[in-house]
Amino acid sequence: DGLEKENPGIYDDSSKTFADLYMKSGLYITEIVKRLHNSPVIKAEFPSDADRIKHILENQVYGFAPSEIIYNIAINFIFGNLDQSISRKNFIMEDTTPYAKKGIMQDLVDLTFDWVNVNEWNKRTYS
Repeated sequence: DGLEKENPGIYDDSSKTFADLYMKSGLYITEIVKRLHNSPVIKAEFPSDADRIKHILENQVYGFAPSEIIYNIAINFIFGNLDQSISRKNFIMEDTTPYAKKGIMQDLVDLTFDWVNVNEWNKRTYS
């Protein structure tokens, strides 16, 4: 895969994060989850399958879905019948197209996942 070629060992680092900024089915995120989950390095760090998948889904993968139906399709595909105690907080129903067109995609990501100060974001976005 191109990402692995450009960044050898990228799927062996449990602190690396990955995002799909316009999810359609959840397949891209699921492929990343599979690679992270099967990494011998991450397996050694999180020997329990349940702990490993929980860590990956709650700390390493993120996504935006443009509509409610696509959000539900992607969440169902990504999480399947996994335990409901695994947080879905990293997956948001938000159409990122307007943010991309305005050149403020990073602001949206920061606001959504890093919880930057909302007033500061509004100042930067609407000034």
